[in-house]
Amino acid sequence: MNTVQLECFITVAEHLNFSRASEILRITQPAVSHQIRTLEEELGVKLFKRTSKNVELTPEGFQFLPDAELILKTAASARERLERHENFITFEIGCRDYTELNLLPPVLEKLSDEFPLLRPSVRIVPSPSILGLVENQKLHTAFGIKEGHKKNSLYFRELYPARIACVCSPDHPLARYESLTKDMLSGSIIACSPRHTASSVFAVQSRMLSSLPPEQQYFAETVEGVFTLVEARLGYTLHPDVPPARNPALRYIPVADLPVLPFGIYYRSDNDHPILKRFLKLLSGDSALRSEISE
Repeated sequence: MNTVQLECFITVAEHLNFSRASEILRITQPAVSHQIRTLEEELGVKLFKRTSKNVELTPEGFQFLPDAELILKTAASARERLERHENFITFEIGCRDYTELNLLPPVLEKLSDEFPLLRPSVRIVPSPSILGLVENQKLHTAFGIKEGHKKNSLYFRELYPARIACVCSPDHPLARYESLTKDMLSGSIIACSPRHTASSVFAVQSRMLSSLPPEQQYFAETVEGVFTLVEARLGYTLHPDVPPARNPALRYIPVADLPVLPFGIYYRSDNDHPILKRFLKLLSGDSALRSEISE
């Protein structure tokens, strides 16, 4: 099935006249008939009833007409986008989980105002894969925790010192504290797969889990799953606390004797993308921008 066949079918269906269709399409009438015949053979149905006096759509023809119009419009739209794509500026951003998405709307809004042709794309990628995508130039930049990576081609710019926090519902017993220590943590814990959390956080979670009975252990494959269980009041979790990325429905209580992790943005040292420098500046920003992001 191709666009020529669809154009012939739609034009004949509109005018119910092969001769008129050939005039509009500027091809011979036998060519129109050939395109319709090959389309019918491909679909395995007759699309028109043809007599010496008139042309009518068959029930199958009526049924196929809206599909043909949609396919043709989709193809035309795709062709237009491809013809114009060189004018757009693509910018690929990687996030490890949905909480990091909260950092982007005010920054992307400002970038869009400054660069109307910007077409950003945001992807959520598991932690072990994300830096490789930046290194291989499949992503222009990505959020992450600095944990001694060995990719010399990448730069890391710290945005926030992220203290590991106990994240729980507002009515959880631990929610009454302003600060905690490891010894104060109690109750059921919800752990995330190591593919979706910083290795230093997973190490702490593993130690906590080893001291708890099975009935107080919960596991989720993704951060989204973890936070859903936390909101369901099934327990607490441990997560690097980046204030602008917080879930407003939950409490974040710093655990004083756990390490502070550098949270920031990774990008290739040789990346000369026209948007990257401005993107980094807006993310790093001054105190006014950070306040705006935090609100």
